[in-house]
Amino acid sequence: MRNNQKDYKKQPYIFRKSRKRIETLFSQLCDQFMMRRNYAKTFQGFKTRILSKLTALTTIQYIIKFIFNRNINNINIST
Repeated sequence: MRNNQKDYKKQPYIFRKSRKRIETLFSQLCDQFMMRRNYAKTFQGFKTRILSKLTALTTIQYIIKFIFNRNINNINIST
């Protein structure tokens, strides 16, 4: 709760957990996959680059979850 918030209601745990996972995913897309830096010339090229980055992230998360049995959000650790 911030000082300038009035009538603040704490959200349920499931919403906070989901929001944290989504924000972590967006942060990883922006930082590690450089989602904001996209120099495509056409819409087809833009679509292809975004799709390839999302596919790479999904593949990495699958490998981390089902092969290494780790937390899905930690894609940057090496051990």
